[in-house]
Amino acid sequence: MAVPVTKVLWRVLGMLSSLFDRRHPPWSSLLLRFMIWYKRQLRGVKVKYAEREGYSFCYLSRGEPGTQPSVLMLHGFSFNKDMWLNTIKHFPRGIHLVCLDMPGHGETTRLLAETYTAADQAKMIHQFVERTGLSRKPFHLVGISTGGMVAGVYAALYPSDVCALSLLCPPGLLYPPENEFIKYLRKLRDSANSHENPFVLLSAKQGEDLLKLGLYHPTKINVQILKGYLEDRRPHKSFFLKCFLDLSSMTSRYSLRDNMNKIRAPIQVIWGKDDKVMDPSGAALLAKAIPSTQVQLLDKCGHFITLDRPKKSAKLLLEFYKSNCATAKPKKLS
Repeated sequence: MAVPVTKVLWRVLGMLSSLFDRRHPPWSSLLLRFMIWYKRQLRGVKVKYAEREGYSFCYLSRGEPGTQPSVLMLHGFSFNKDMWLNTIKHFPRGIHLVCLDMPGHGETTRLLAETYTAADQAKMIHQFVERTGLSRKPFHLVGISTGGMVAGVYAALYPSDVCALSLLCPPGLLYPPENEFIKYLRKLRDSANSHENPFVLLSAKQGEDLLKLGLYHPTKINVQILKGYLEDRRPHKSFFLKCFLDLSSMTSRYSLRDNMNKIRAPIQVIWGKDDKVMDPSGAALLAKAIPSTQVQLLDKCGHFITLDRPKKSAKLLLEFYKSNCATAKPKKLS
């Protein structure tokens, strides 16, 4: 059986990226950027911008709003909109997709003077939703990791905007404290200066080890992709430190738990059984608090679901979309 050209290309890029990674870091970065550019072309997405009083939101878009509800996808802390490229590969072209760079992330405006708690980010995203016209009709809101916590808060604050809510391994709940991720952070903190935040101020080796915790299958390609995100955030350490501190503050740390009872949309929770970053028991906590929650636990899957199980997670998202968004109607004008 002939091997598809795209698979051959990915293998070649993977070998080149591995070869250049240690000897020629700039070439490694260029290869990673080419990989992202190539995936965008394959997925048929366009990079777009929405301006608001000098603030610019950047996002990937495919298709146009129509009779079917749109899908708005929110990535996790320190990543960007391209984190969804493996997942949307499996979405039909007829669905309008929007993958947003979260406030301060990717190519969206980065301001140190802003606050970045989950509620503050949800309010900023609502401004994007209104600016782009997504608010004309309820949409399917999808969030992974920190993006899931913000998505849950958004659905609580703006219930008429959301016809379905999908949360992939979200924080914002009260988890068992001693998973591998927390132990690793404590180890980093003990070995660093007390004023440093180990989640933000990482060496290349520490960053790679930390990211590998999030993968069930730490393949060369996936590790290189994650290292590319780490490289992109290095010039903006001050921002990511502030963002992390805002999100983990007492007013934001448990914001999903604190807002669960305000969510009116049907809820889907997807979690990797082998997640070492956010404990999978969080799925049971959400199901207990909201009995109608649909829970799906994925075998052989870590925290980075979009890299470990993109096809399976896309299938589950689409099934939830079809069962809950087909009858969504435009909102009544006041």
